[in-house]
Amino acid sequence: MSGVTTESVRVCVVGGGPAGLMTGLLLARSGVEVLVLEKHADFLRDFRGDTVHPSTLRAMDELGLATEFLALPHVELPRLPMATASGPVIFADFRSLPGGFPFVAFMPQWDVLNFLAEAGGRYPGFRLIQRAEVTELIQEHDTVVGARVRTPDGPLEVRSQLVIAADGRNSIVRGGLLEVAASAAPMDVLWFRVGKPDGERLPTVRSGNGFFIVCIDRGDYLQVAYMIPKGGFATVKAAGLAAFRADLAAIYPSLTARLAAEICTWDDVKPLDVRVDRLRRWYRPGLLAIGDAAHAMSPAGGVGINLAVQDAIAAARLLAPSLVAGARPSVAQLRAVQRRREFPMRVVQFAQLRLLSDLYPNAGRPGTDKPLLVRLLRRFPGLPRAVARVIGLGIRPEHVPPAADIAGTVTALTKFREN
Repeated sequence: MSGVTTESVRVCVVGGGPAGLMTGLLLARSGVEVLVLEKHADFLRDFRGDTVHPSTLRAMDELGLATEFLALPHVELPRLPMATASGPVIFADFRSLPGGFPFVAFMPQWDVLNFLAEAGGRYPGFRLIQRAEVTELIQEHDTVVGARVRTPDGPLEVRSQLVIAADGRNSIVRGGLLEVAASAAPMDVLWFRVGKPDGERLPTVRSGNGFFIVCIDRGDYLQVAYMIPKGGFATVKAAGLAAFRADLAAIYPSLTARLAAEICTWDDVKPLDVRVDRLRRWYRPGLLAIGDAAHAMSPAGGVGINLAVQDAIAAARLLAPSLVAGARPSVAQLRAVQRRREFPMRVVQFAQLRLLSDLYPNAGRPGTDKPLLVRLLRRFPGLPRAVARVIGLGIRPEHVPPAADIAGTVTALTKFREN
């Protein structure tokens, strides 16, 4: 094709989010040549999750990066309090977690992604191309062998032994190459930012009869997630901006003046169509989907980022030996990644769809002042520690292997093939 630049790389990662950049970093650390393609020019998109869980901090520590990472501006919360109509409760208590990081860190995700990109760039095999939008995957004989990419410098064709789709819930592989199971979600989310009231610390999470809201402290302003019934944004807009501000002011009276001054049009409010779904199969020859591309999560608990990073660690650990040895991972090896990560994902999705569902406003039923989760947290004092373990470390925690272990596995695999 005239005017098309072609290049070859061992692994092509589509998407520069937490899953894609962590995968690229880990594979490059193992000696694999990897190219990460990110369609945006930077990572500065305001309405992303900010939570960095203990499992991700432990992975940073295993990479020797934790001290440097935690030098970035962030807020540490050893407990997540929740204000409810029946009084405050502790949703999760991280203080007794093993691993040296008994807290959740709140850090703007653009800082996290910039850090991962910079850390990956320390390895000679890592490359990140931004403003590079994958338009099509290349297939030969039912095997994915690369991607066609639109860049400011013209079309690019990347040939690779493995394509890893880490491009989120709107992934190029969804509905085409890989089948999505039916989507479900208990709510949608309206994101907005508002100045923080002077001298006041607002509860991170507040719930009541017909509302659920999360405030993330970003220093001089709050990033707010306001839950609404699934598909309910049109109804909210029809009621008018003044009614929207009044509903918020009733929850946080100290924000009344700032809401009036800063939420001036609906352009100041960003709707998020929440989906909770999963691919039936995460792979086919030459292709693996991870993170939200494989399983879209609700923002509840901020666990989507955690699961994406855990997927990346598992994929890199299971696939790096073959890739370093020069072989395309087999379908059995790709299947092993899904088998490793599917159970933890299913447990979290069950909790998001069932155990937490009555926390959220729902057009099909009246609100409740005493959701099931709140009643359980009050009745069982040890439950916040159990919740912290599930959302902080995960059901099946992944560990970054020492580089020496990877090298030993590669040597053994190479000798086996030679014999």
